[in-house]
Amino acid sequence: MLKLTASDGHEFAVFEAGNVNAPRGLVVLQEIFGVNAHMRLVSERLAGFGYRVLCPAVFDRAERGVELGYEPEDIKKGIDLRSQIPESAVLADILATASAFGGKPVGIIGYCWGGSLAWLGATKSTAFKAAIGWYGSGIAAQRHLRPNCPVQLHFGAEDKGIPLSDVESIKAARPEVEVFVYPGAQHGFGCEARASYNPADSELAELRSLAFFAGHLR
Repeated sequence: MLKLTASDGHEFAVFEAGNVNAPRGLVVLQEIFGVNAHMRLVSERLAGFGYRVLCPAVFDRAERGVELGYEPEDIKKGIDLRSQIPESAVLADILATASAFGGKPVGIIGYCWGGSLAWLGATKSTAFKAAIGWYGSGIAAQRHLRPNCPVQLHFGAEDKGIPLSDVESIKAARPEVEVFVYPGAQHGFGCEARASYNPADSELAELRSLAFFAGHLR
């Protein structure tokens, strides 16, 4: 774990994966469960494709060292922690993480809450060459924001927290954004630790994500 400092002086932990000298970087953003085993696995896997990956512990603003599971009590705590952190503070941590790559091309990818945060990184900063969000429930409410880089989004058709009407509203408001919907997939279909995990859809979404980054992080 690295330590970085945001523009407001807040110091936070960052999980690092991959070669520090890799020519391209990725900021990987957590779900509401902290930088847990799943997020570390995702970071290591993406790093295996030639990226230096940094996954900031954005929950450090509310509580340090958070690693939650996926039981109801974990979900409740994750939601509570998320509610304690202002959007502007999270964005400061994201931008500090992006700056740590020293000017190399950087992409951003997030899952669940991180998917919504990746949208913020794309629309409220110019730090990224490309952005990807997996099942970000907060994107529809901020679909009016214009991305400053190419964006790709992934949603499950059976996601109980993100109705297809939300997905359609994003597509209508932002036709320049690449949106994929996976029939039968539920929320968290890319997380091997969840009951909703769908290996086939997760693999396809990851292949699409990797191709997107390969095309834009130049």
